[in-house]
Amino acid sequence: MSFTLLSSPLQGFTDFRFRNTFNKYFGGIDTFYAPYIRLNGKLEIKPGYERDLLPKNNSVTDLIPQIMTNDAEEFLFVSKYVQSLGYKELNWNLGCPYPMVTKRGMGSGLICESTKIDNILYKVHQESDIIVSMKMRMGYDTPLEILDVFPVLDKYPIKNVAIHARIGKQLYRGGVDLDSFQKCLDNTTQKIYYNGDITSVEKFNELKNRFPSIDHWMIGRGLIADPFLPQMIKDNNLSYPENKGEVFGKFHDTLFNEYETALSGQSHVLIKMLHFWEYFSTTFSNPQKTLKKIKKAKSIPAYEGAVREILDQI
Repeated sequence: MSFTLLSSPLQGFTDFRFRNTFNKYFGGIDTFYAPYIRLNGKLEIKPGYERDLLPKNNSVTDLIPQIMTNDAEEFLFVSKYVQSLGYKELNWNLGCPYPMVTKRGMGSGLICESTKIDNILYKVHQESDIIVSMKMRMGYDTPLEILDVFPVLDKYPIKNVAIHARIGKQLYRGGVDLDSFQKCLDNTTQKIYYNGDITSVEKFNELKNRFPSIDHWMIGRGLIADPFLPQMIKDNNLSYPENKGEVFGKFHDTLFNEYETALSGQSHVLIKMLHFWEYFSTTFSNPQKTLKKIKKAKSIPAYEGAVREILDQI
């Protein structure tokens, strides 16, 4: 069975600079999701969100905007905005696990409020023709919370529900709960996408064998940690290309140049790249040693030297 690979949005990482650079040097991702738009009660689009979604800034072929909200008016405002840019679909984030979001009744903190979800979806579908899709966890406190939401979703023409097989209070700790994910499949007629801990070709194949009805797979942190992974999954290839170091080096340098141009001051650039290396380093032979070299670099020249030293060992 053929399958589709999607890039899950990660706030602070998968902006248009990363997406374009990833797409230039790697491949395997069919659809990208943009990090969420969050309005915080003000019906205005911040310049950063606009830059990220402007078609002229995006070279990927398929991009879907996302919203984080618990308010129908915000949803409608963003719907009209993304439609003005030419987008036909808006993904609703009910998956974010971070307390600063969930304590305000958004992200995975909204899953337990099925009536509120119903009211928002009703108003949006009454007043807009935007295609709505969902990105969810299975709950915040328990993986059973999502089961009360499915009857609500079944009332509307939801395009799909991408489920991260964890609960919100886990954050990213512990493993995915595949038994509860199976309960999701057993209790809905929605089109379900899988998300969570796709970190290797072997892991993907295990998941694909366990859930044969799933044909859309979403990769989040695994894609940042190992940008070779999506194409390797598509090719069912367990081996990296012989020029792995060269390709990753070009990818890194392009990404670095993008952020060096966009950000003001070397400290902001170094912090940005350090966050990427917290993921990149996990696929190197000695992750702790690799990350330590990056952390020790307190200037751009020192950072570039550390990167060259790391890549020379691939």
